[in-house]
Amino acid sequence: MGETNRIIEAAADLPELYPGYETKWIDTTIGKIFVRIGGSGPPLLLLHGYAQTNVMWHLVAPSLAKQFTLVIADLPGYGNSDVPRAAPDHSPYTKRAMGGAMAQVMASLGFEKFRIAGHDRGGRVAYRLAFDQPRRIEKLAVLDVLPIWSVWQTMNAASAYKIWSWNYLALPEPFPETMIGQDPIYYWDFKTRTMTKDQSLAVFDPRALEHYRAFFRQPARIHATCEDYRAGRTTDYAIDALDHDLGNKITCPLFVIWATSGAAQAETSDPIATWREWAVDVHGCPIESGHFLAEENPDATATALLSFFTGS
Repeated sequence: MGETNRIIEAAADLPELYPGYETKWIDTTIGKIFVRIGGSGPPLLLLHGYAQTNVMWHLVAPSLAKQFTLVIADLPGYGNSDVPRAAPDHSPYTKRAMGGAMAQVMASLGFEKFRIAGHDRGGRVAYRLAFDQPRRIEKLAVLDVLPIWSVWQTMNAASAYKIWSWNYLALPEPFPETMIGQDPIYYWDFKTRTMTKDQSLAVFDPRALEHYRAFFRQPARIHATCEDYRAGRTTDYAIDALDHDLGNKITCPLFVIWATSGAAQAETSDPIATWREWAVDVHGCPIESGHFLAEENPDATATALLSFFTGS
């Protein structure tokens, strides 16, 4: 309770980017998940990526909230959600465990079926949930990501240089935590800046940067984000490999958005073709942007998401 109170107090000092939204901490089997809830219409769950928080959606939320009830969550270990205790297989930081927690959140709010969009790590949580609980996911959108198995299988010199964090953060504890902890804000700023199209943090709202830096100053959360990547290198990879070997596919409509100067483009020349190996109904489009589409080009991102989620 003490740690939760400290998080609430720290969050209260940060700028409000979702005026009028309800905030909740919802119990799940891997701890309390922090969510913001706003808008009206069918439920749409939005999941952020590394190393961000729910705040990444603040520029596209106003458009989406006109058509949908938005549930904007912090992933386990990120933002204001609880930091679960790690395990030898890096659970509960597997995308299966995280996805299961998000399904519990939505059920707690009374949403048995819902649409979902995820960026970066959140996109991988989202597609895993679509595999594991297909009856609950009506439509799925992933932003600038490829499946975990595909990334590791096709990594080469060029992509390894572009997405160096996949290898670095997956190194055994406590090496990356110790190195990042020496100057976490320098690390966050450097990594994030180099993944924008303009190689500049100026693309971000300064108020959002306050949120991101406040979250990333916490040693427990640096550890949690490393566990996320360790899970990706091991247990997540094995889970994906099993679905791949069995020929299992995502059955709901899947919309793939990739940035013209983003991570997915560095990993493959044809994101749609890659995703068609994993899903039966795939469409998508590129957006002029670096990796952080929802903040670098929010109008185009919101328009693409609305077209997909409101279409028949």
